[in-house]
Amino acid sequence: MINRKALSLNFLKPILELEYQIQQLDKIAYNNKYNIQKELKLFKQQLFSLKNDIFKSLTPLQRLHLVRQADRPTTLDYIPYIMDEWIELHGDRGGADDPALVGGIGRLDGKTVIFLGHQRGKDTKDNVLRNFGMASPGGYRKALRLMKHANRFNFPILTFIDTPGAWAGIEAERLGQGEAIAVNLREMFSFNVPIICTILGEGGSGGALGIGIGDKILMLEYAVYTVATPEACAAILWKDSKQSLEAAEALKITSSDLKVLGIIDDIIQEPIGGSQADPYMASCILKKKLILELNLLLKFPSQHRKELRYQKFRKMGTFYEG
Repeated sequence: MINRKALSLNFLKPILELEYQIQQLDKIAYNNKYNIQKELKLFKQQLFSLKNDIFKSLTPLQRLHLVRQADRPTTLDYIPYIMDEWIELHGDRGGADDPALVGGIGRLDGKTVIFLGHQRGKDTKDNVLRNFGMASPGGYRKALRLMKHANRFNFPILTFIDTPGAWAGIEAERLGQGEAIAVNLREMFSFNVPIICTILGEGGSGGALGIGIGDKILMLEYAVYTVATPEACAAILWKDSKQSLEAAEALKITSSDLKVLGIIDDIIQEPIGGSQADPYMASCILKKKLILELNLLLKFPSQHRKELRYQKFRKMGTFYEG
């Protein structure tokens, strides 16, 4: 069921209204001892069909608004379901411990892995603490420290991307934001261990790329992945952020578009209504896919895996002039 409090998106109003009517009917039937199970079943079938139709036809901008909702599962929502056991690790060993980018060590299907991911907040207070999932240089250096640890001890790396972008404040620039992301890009190409990256919600700009170099790039069905937010793109191109709808269409930010373009490798199906409708089911689907892809990657020698990783990214952005 969709959270009425969390979601106020126009395209979801028909679903919310029908859900409310079903709840009221259920309550009336219970209080007055009416037997209307047959009618309720019919309404629930209509609700399922309505959800299916609406979510199949979401525009790119609607998908972006959907994944920005507070009840969308984050990295630390998925990890307890995906890992058999896990512990979070802290600090970049340089004086910083960025809460916007979390990481740790865990066991997936009996294998020890290192996990990293952007972490958004669940409410205003939490978002301020987590800086809305926008990592600082210290966050990317913490990620690099953990990835080097993984490479040293031959642990596969799993990264979970969910950020509007890297923190762009003056302090971030002073501490070397660009350098921190660039070093991560370089180092991730050099690691001998398998790397699987999953875009959970919003994958924005260099902030996403800072932990986004991998052997396999997976993407949840309703997630988005973009070089710039549609609002920023519209402001740059047309000096009007209100043209974000056109920008979102042009940017090709959806999972299906990016699969066609070869930017991502596979799309992970979400429950009807998005992963926020059933986080447990979404986690089970993701876990199954991660285990499958990891077992396939472990069959390759490390040198061959590195070469395929390099060639994968070299092919991106190629085009032919007519």
